[in-house]
This record gives sequence, structure tokens and C-alpha cells, in this order.
Amino acid sequence: MAHKYATIFKWINVVLDYAILNGALYLCFLLSDYKLAWMNVYDYRISILLLNFCWFYCSHIFDIYSNILSRESIPVITSNLAALCMFTVMAILIKLLLPYLYIPPTPFIYYFALFPTLILTWRFSFLLLRKYRRGSWLGSNSIAIIGADLTGINLYKYLQDNPQLDYQIAGIFDDDSRRVPAYIKYLGSVNDSISYASDHKISELYCALPYSQSDKIETLLQEADHKMVRLRLVPDMKGNMQREFSIALLGYLPVLKPRQEPLENKANEVIKRAFDVLFSMLVILLLLSWLIPLMAIIIKLDSQGPVFFKQLRSGKNNKPFYCLKFRSMTINNYSDVTQASKEDIRVTKVGKFIRKTSIDELPQFINVFVGDMSVVGPRPHMLKHTTDYSQVINNYMVRHFLTPGITGWAQINGFRGETKETRSMLNRVQADLWYLEHWSILLDIKIIFLTICQILTKHDNVY
Repeated sequence: MAHKYATIFKWINVVLDYAILNGALYLCFLLSDYKLAWMNVYDYRISILLLNFCWFYCSHIFDIYSNILSRESIPVITSNLAALCMFTVMAILIKLLLPYLYIPPTPFIYYFALFPTLILTWRFSFLLLRKYRRGSWLGSNSIAIIGADLTGINLYKYLQDNPQLDYQIAGIFDDDSRRVPAYIKYLGSVNDSISYASDHKISELYCALPYSQSDKIETLLQEADHKMVRLRLVPDMKGNMQREFSIALLGYLPVLKPRQEPLENKANEVIKRAFDVLFSMLVILLLLSWLIPLMAIIIKLDSQGPVFFKQLRSGKNNKPFYCLKFRSMTINNYSDVTQASKEDIRVTKVGKFIRKTSIDELPQFINVFVGDMSVVGPRPHMLKHTTDYSQVINNYMVRHFLTPGITGWAQINGFRGETKETRSMLNRVQADLWYLEHWSILLDIKIIFLTICQILTKHDNVY
């Protein structure tokens, strides 16, 4: 239920941010006495274009423009700071990767002091203004519910338990006042609902009557249109289904889907696969081409056994495949049934280092290139884990709708390493399902970027 002014204020922020970005750059050139000559220099114009693309990318990676009216202030400022840091890093990388692109240092030094200051000043000002004006921006959010069945009561409880939605519930209409709990205000019979809403400026009515009263619902719809009252229909779902559904229409019949799956769209699947092939090919050519021979020598000198460790793991649609890793343990008979643990005696001296730094995972880019894995996706588990956890976690197998990945949403959120209890695996599965429902190519790039950042930091649960 999006607020009607949300899109307007989102675009106000977008337009002003880009005006600040380019205006600050122009001002910095003037302060450096470059005047208008820079507009006629090809390298300058390319630099400006690249900076605009960088901000576009960073602002989308950290999602700084979403829920601009309802999002809490601290997450807004945090995401903006992260976007500014990434923007600065990318600008420096442009200079390093394109050394022949002439970028005068003085105006750009001014720029990277001025631009973050102006952006944060504007964002603080907007949040301060929003604090005192959000009520008038959002308008009237007074609603009422028709029907005191389980659906209507559950809707009331949900809106009460989620105050950030900013809905004020006037009460419930029902033909039997005894069915309305004491803690909910009873507003009258169903037939009185439209007149009451019109007289008391109720912005929306949510009709939760059962389908058996379809004639009454049709009458309410006609009366609501006549009196210019917005009436919403809440499907009569038997039982207490604690999940969100998306709705598709087959003719006039609504079909509820338990989750959105962007990668069901073949176009999205092709984009993801093309990215995987390109990214894995670059890693194989630029990194693994020399790292594999080097690691082969080091691993052979450290302990007896093969260079690579191959293990059957659960892939897409639960189809097993051999997952490749640099061998980090001595040869043993427990690899397929027992996870690595802290101070595990099976781990070699070299193995401790490559496991801690995640170097042992790099051969999986070969799995990505041949199509068994993706760069980003749910981590593939041992076959035994799939069998065991599928018995105790209800939606565990849903993660296998996706191609498994080298890294994923679960890993960057700290759900990695040894799983000592079912709760740890449950957290992983919930993160994997969130990724399945929210996939985008920008999300994949964000996860890769955050994974690289995490590799450079210490993790106590990785060993």
C-alpha cells in the first residue's frame, strides 16, 4: 500500500541529487579558474559522464531512493554514506584504470569535498522537513474494515502491529456486534459502512466479507462508486496463512502465488547466465590461470593427495554436481558427512590459510563457467545436509529452484561457516528465499562487492 506522494518525493530527491552532482562539479571548475573552457575538452566531458554513471550505480546498489517517505532516518543516512564512499572509490578506480584520461586534480579535490557535504546537507534538510510535514504529505490514512470474520480481524491486527504503515483504523463494520472483539471499535452494520465513510472522511474501506456474501459485496461496490468512496476487497483466505502472496489473473479469476521469482522470467535468466559466463571467464583467465599451478605446488609440498577436492553437492532442482575446491584437508573418510569445525585436525597448515581467506573456493569459478553454479546464489550443501535439513525445515528445498552460488545474500549477512544448530541453517534458508524473491542483476553486483569487502575482514565462524 504505497502512499500517493511517494513517487513524487522520490523523483524530487533524484533530480536534486543529480543537480547537486553536476552543479558542484561546475562550481569546482570555476573555483579552480578553469571557467567554461572545460566544456570543450573531450576528456572533461567523459569524466562528467562517468561520474554520473557512477552515482547512478551506487545509488541503486544501496537503494537510497526507496520508501523515501516512510523509511527511518538512520537507514537513510547510512545508505547515503555507503553510496558516497563507494562513489569515491569508483571515481579513484576510473583514474587508475584510465590513466590516459586527463583529469585535472585541483577541481576534483574540491569536488570530493564539496559533493558529499552538499548531498548530506540536503538529505538532512529533507529528513528534518519530512519529520514535521509527513502527516500533510501522506494525507488522510484513516481506514475502516468491513467484516469481523478471521480475515478482517487479522487485517486489523496486522495494521496495528505495523505502525510504520501509518494507517489509523476507525473500527470495524459487521452485522453482528457480538463478533467484534472488545478492543476494536464497532462502527455499525455493513449497510451503514459506505455512508459512514463518506460522512467521516474515511479514505479507504477494506471489505473482508466472505465470498458467500458476493451479492452484498457487489451492492457495496456500486454504492461506494456512487458516493466516491474507495473500497478494497480482501480475499477470503481460510486459515491463518502467515505469508505474502502475489496475485495473477486468469481471466477474471485471481490466482495467488506464494512468492515472486524474477528468475522464472527467461530474459532475467539469460542476463544472469551471461553475467556468470563473463565474470567467471575473467577470473579464470586473469587469476586462476596462474594461481592453480602455484597452489598445486604449495598443496603438494604441504600434504599428500590431489590438488582439487571434489564433492557431490545439491544443485539446481536438487540435481547433484561435483563442486570444486582447493584441497584444504588431509585425505579422510568423513568429508561427505562432517563439516569442518574449529581446530579441526583434518585441516592442513596451508588449508587453514586458504580456508580463512576463501582462496579454497576459487576453483568454483570453473563450476560457474560450465553452468553447475552461479557467481551469486544459495551455497550448495552436501547431499547429507540436504536430506537431513529438508526433514526439519519446511521450505528448505525451495532454495533449490535457484542455481547454487559461490557467494550469496546469506553469506554477506553473516550466515556462513559451520552450522551447529538448526536455527543457523534456518537463518540461511530465509536469506536464500529472500534472494530468490528479490533477485536483480544490481543485487548480484552488490553482493559481489560486499563479499570482497568481507573477505578483507576477519570472521570468527570461518575456519
